[in-house]
Amino acid sequence: MREIVLGTAGHVDHGKTSLVRALTNIDTDRLKEEKKRGITIELGFAYLDLPCGHRLGIVDVPGHEKFVKNMVAGVTGMDILAFIIAADEGIMPQTREHFEICSLLGVSQGLIIITKKDMVEEEWLEMVDEEVRDFCQGSFLEEAPVVHVSSTTGEGINEVKKLLDSMVANHRFEEVFGPFRLPVDRVFAMKGFGAVVTGTSISGRIAVGEELQIYPTSKTAKVRGIQVHSQSVDIVEAGHRTAINLQGVETLDIARGMVVANPGSLMPNYMLDCSLSYLSSNDKPLKHRARVRVHLGTAEVMGRVSLLDRDALQPGESTGVQLLLEEPLAVWPGDRYVIRSYSPVITIGGGEILGNVSLRKRKRFTAKDREKNTEAFAILENGSDEDRILFFLKESGTRGLVFDELAIRLGIFGKQLKKVLNEPLSKKSMIVVDSTAQRYLEREVAEGVMHSIVAILEKFHSLQPLQTGLSKEGLRSELGRRLDQRVFAYCLNELIKNNKVVQEDSLVRLSSHEVALKADEEQLQKELIDWYRNKGLTTATLKETQEQFGDYPSALLKEVINLLLREGKLVKISETLYYDSEAIAALQHKVVAFMEREKEIDAPRFKDMTGLTRKFSIPILEYFDRIKLTYRVGDKRILRKQP
Repeated sequence: MREIVLGTAGHVDHGKTSLVRALTNIDTDRLKEEKKRGITIELGFAYLDLPCGHRLGIVDVPGHEKFVKNMVAGVTGMDILAFIIAADEGIMPQTREHFEICSLLGVSQGLIIITKKDMVEEEWLEMVDEEVRDFCQGSFLEEAPVVHVSSTTGEGINEVKKLLDSMVANHRFEEVFGPFRLPVDRVFAMKGFGAVVTGTSISGRIAVGEELQIYPTSKTAKVRGIQVHSQSVDIVEAGHRTAINLQGVETLDIARGMVVANPGSLMPNYMLDCSLSYLSSNDKPLKHRARVRVHLGTAEVMGRVSLLDRDALQPGESTGVQLLLEEPLAVWPGDRYVIRSYSPVITIGGGEILGNVSLRKRKRFTAKDREKNTEAFAILENGSDEDRILFFLKESGTRGLVFDELAIRLGIFGKQLKKVLNEPLSKKSMIVVDSTAQRYLEREVAEGVMHSIVAILEKFHSLQPLQTGLSKEGLRSELGRRLDQRVFAYCLNELIKNNKVVQEDSLVRLSSHEVALKADEEQLQKELIDWYRNKGLTTATLKETQEQFGDYPSALLKEVINLLLREGKLVKISETLYYDSEAIAALQHKVVAFMEREKEIDAPRFKDMTGLTRKFSIPILEYFDRIKLTYRVGDKRILRKQP
């Protein structure tokens, strides 16, 4: 069953670790330096078995400002926040920053715990209580229960346990579907076992023996063993604090901030489309391309904020941005992030990933660019699943997207995605251009390709009116070689089905196109037919024909000859010899009759029969071989069996 994760947040030395120890009897400070300095530096982990039957996973985060990046890593996967304020100090700087981080990362449930109640008078405690209530006004903690505790005396600890038991018992235990994902917050080597990663699994499930990929790299590893709270298990689901022993990789191959997930379920990228809320507590605007620290999952990477609809973002404002990262991150839409300023290092904002695979840097130079960006982010942030599907397909252009690519861009997988795709497919707002590969195209994009095909053929017919059509390969080349072959085939077939285009052998033409000769072209055609007909079997060479019709443009002569060949009025015997088709048909009939009687023919007998010289007889015999009327055996020709 899915486990609920409780996370702590609050200023340094406000008693977070002491509270966890009082609740669980587990000391989450495991480093020598932590024990020596008396402060939490790294994430600590514990668990609490509740009366309702559920085990609560607990993540204890550091409170010192120097270790906020570790704190952010600990919020990943948090379901319930234990917001901790010491009674003797009240709201402090990291109290505020931790609270803002939790809000930005979408934590929506929690309780407020005021610690060290044994160190203050009742009057002071009431004053702190009022300060905390005012601070949480209008936030997700506005109606949260407040408990006063002393980890030293144990006062209030049972009340915290009862509250947690009630919150967990009433929690909606919905399974987080999709591939398995675990952002890595710790990596170490265990003697005799190899590399071990730990983190909070945030979706899907994984079993011993299955394969995982270490994102953003392409390295894969086999799951050798799984532990949840130091107990070995065969399968782990979303929501569990998990340790996974990986086989086939070294600890040097993995680092905090990476994600272990099912192979092919993520697509690392340097550009992310996001919503951004710029905190009202900031004292200056955020400028376009400001360099920031991006915290996402357990990762921290440097990047720049590209403001797409303005030059500066004022404190308290929100907008759509593109994060331009210096290192790739592997995420899904819906993941949340925090940004901290480059220097001084403070939390300044955050938001939600809207598009995890931006194909290109978004332009922002003109009013039209900015308007286009506003429309895009309106769809990404507030559009339906169908709206976003069509948006991603439109952005992918003529390449389209296959099923798995759509899944990653939407963060919707398997049967759930198939169900979502039914609507746009039934409306034909998207089409399947390759059912085997499950490649989809947005309808308007496909219509754009079809429009281009028609335009290319129209231009070709206007320039080459005597040509029947353009070769299929020539047509595809005109559209651009980057156009996927399957997309081209689909669009061409659609035009053929709708009787807009005709394909004859390898030639493609508009269905409306007919070869129409002008007066001079008609005259040339008539003269050529008479010329070759009068020549009979002792035909003219191509050079002699060109000399005979030298008054006509050579290009026109070539086009009319090709037209006569296509119409079957002329027959091409060789590169230089063309014959009247009726003369060749009569000769063919004569040769068949001779061979049926004599069983074979050779060059001398053919010359005797026709009276032709070698100049004509050899090319004609080779032509009969080529059209499979005869086949050669030595110096003789044998008649092929006719159907």
